[in-house]
Amino acid sequence: MAISKNRVHEILNSDKFKSLVKQRLTISLLLTFIMLAVYYGFMFTIAFYKEFYSIKIGEHITIGLPIGIGIIIFAWLLTGVYIRWANNKYDKAVRELRNEILEK
Repeated sequence: MAISKNRVHEILNSDKFKSLVKQRLTISLLLTFIMLAVYYGFMFTIAFYKEFYSIKIGEHITIGLPIGIGIIIFAWLLTGVYIRWANNKYDKAVRELRNEILEK
């Protein structure tokens, strides 16, 4: 099923579509900035305060290892947050918009 150029412009200029794009951009940028802050915080700590990561928490393990693993797990959790948001809100809004478009 083809959509006319006029209909495409109408969809792209609709408030619902713009709101949907803005929501996706906002959540994506927010989660990206959070992850970058955590990662670069880790890197800056390595660069300027190496002694912190050399603190031993066991016989052979320093505090840097669990913090590094924690950053990886944190990235997975942020991915989960995005997936949950997309599945519960974004995908529903996209389906509603698509159904509205197909009805016309």
